[in-house]
Amino acid sequence: MINIKHLVYLLALMTVVACQNTKEKQEETQADASTAIEVTGVPSYRIGDEVPHDLVCMVNNAYMGKKQFEVPFEGRMYYGCCNMCVERIQTDEGARTAVDPYSSKEIDKSEAFIVLVSSQGHVAYFETEENYKSFLAQQ
Repeated sequence: MINIKHLVYLLALMTVVACQNTKEKQEETQADASTAIEVTGVPSYRIGDEVPHDLVCMVNNAYMGKKQFEVPFEGRMYYGCCNMCVERIQTDEGARTAVDPYSSKEIDKSEAFIVLVSSQGHVAYFETEENYKSFLAQQ
């Protein structure tokens, strides 16, 4: 059963992806770099690209553009941007899990396929790359 928090997250993600797809179609004539998030010394990622786990704050669900603090927990590795996030990962199961927007299944962020979904750095977590591709095909 999906709780309200997960449903709101799913709807927000769908809106971001749908809006972004429309925006990308309108901006096809612009240079590819215009949709990439640039961070000095780190590869650029475009909306829809997989991003490495260690560049994501898993509490804020945001691509941070630099390596985050490692937070080992029960044999898995999570990442946070500050001491508050490190503490929250260790104490709050909700910081370690997400809902796959395609399957609506709760998944562990440490094992997720993470995708950049907005130019502000928001990310989404999918159980597999195949789920992500299937999600895009539905849009």
